[in-house]
Amino acid sequence: MDIHIIRSILIAAALGFMIGMQRSIYHLSEDEKSFGGSRTFSIIALAGYMAGMLNREIAGIAIAAALIIGLIIMEAYYFKVSRSMKGQGTIDLGSTTHFAAMATFLLGLLVSLKQENLAVFVGVLIIVLLEIKPKLRKLEARITSQDINAAVLLLAMTFLVLPILPNRMLGPYHLFNPYKTWLMSVVISAVSFVGYAAIKVFGHKRGLFLTGALGGMVSSTAVTVSLSKIAAEKRQLAVHVAGAIAIACTIMFLRVLVLIFIVYPGLAERAMIPFIGASVAGFAFTYYLFQKSPPAALSVSDTFTKNPLQLSEAIKFGILFGIIYGASSFVQARYGSAGVYVVSFFSGLTDVDAITLSLAELSKQGSLGALVAMIGIIIASVVNSFVKLAIAIWQGGRPLAVYLSAYFFLTLGVLAVSIWFAGV
Repeated sequence: MDIHIIRSILIAAALGFMIGMQRSIYHLSEDEKSFGGSRTFSIIALAGYMAGMLNREIAGIAIAAALIIGLIIMEAYYFKVSRSMKGQGTIDLGSTTHFAAMATFLLGLLVSLKQENLAVFVGVLIIVLLEIKPKLRKLEARITSQDINAAVLLLAMTFLVLPILPNRMLGPYHLFNPYKTWLMSVVISAVSFVGYAAIKVFGHKRGLFLTGALGGMVSSTAVTVSLSKIAAEKRQLAVHVAGAIAIACTIMFLRVLVLIFIVYPGLAERAMIPFIGASVAGFAFTYYLFQKSPPAALSVSDTFTKNPLQLSEAIKFGILFGIIYGASSFVQARYGSAGVYVVSFFSGLTDVDAITLSLAELSKQGSLGALVAMIGIIIASVVNSFVKLAIAIWQGGRPLAVYLSAYFFLTLGVLAVSIWFAGV
């Protein structure tokens, strides 16, 4: 027998065995009777494999076998429901195991079609979906109509409104970019919603830190705007919010370095020591805040009393971003390379990514010296840090301001020392 056929048969049987084992363990833990165990699911997978092999000789045999297996599984489910209606023991009326059996048959069929990698990937995904049922139950129990409305609103903002907006400067002086302005509104809304969902799933301590980490990959400024109000309303969460904002700001330093490396690796070599130094200091301070933050026994409704997307705040910040972005474009067009530092300053008021990509590209093309580009990026990063600190002081209150002042004093101090050490 061909070794490849033996390998395929073993893969099909193993997939069925693992899915069946998961089902058996779950039903035993729930003290319920299962439709089938490891052996049954292995046989179903092998049946799918043999149906695929026979289909090469007899056209249509795979479809017929799938229909027969489907009818048998449906009949098994019917008898289970009938027994439950007669009160014969504790029986789970869920149909997940039966659909898993149908999917197992198709996995065996996939293996017979020489799609082993796809079958293994789908099989592992099925096991993961089966395993996370307890967590999904907890999440579903916490979902409200407000959550659904917020998710629909975010989807509409992202996939209905954003694509139809022009991504170019408009107006008599070409100062307004509708796409980028609305994009920033979407970013802030998304960060707020991710924070809301993370807190529901992981709690205030882990949820807020996770929100900061995820949001920092997109916009640390958006994280600061979205989370600062929580510290003002709930002073006992100030250290949690400070940690979330701190980790978002730390990831900003790494994000800037990655963007420079993507555009111009040569410039990234000069930026590596300052930005990695600031990142290490930021992560150390964030770890300190995480250890310091106590568990917070608060409900999600205590933190988010309004729509978690906070659409009005997102639009206000989006308009501010549009104004600053337009002003930066105007200065750059009027003064050229002489206004690089001015543009960097204004860009840092709202965002660091745009100026980082622009200066790195100009430096790569030779239109701008590496030193000028590096100083411009650092100016934008420092200005953006002070803007976030000002937002935290204005919206978050004194406790949050104290923690973040210490954070920025540490990270920007390390950044300055690293710049001197690197000779930038």
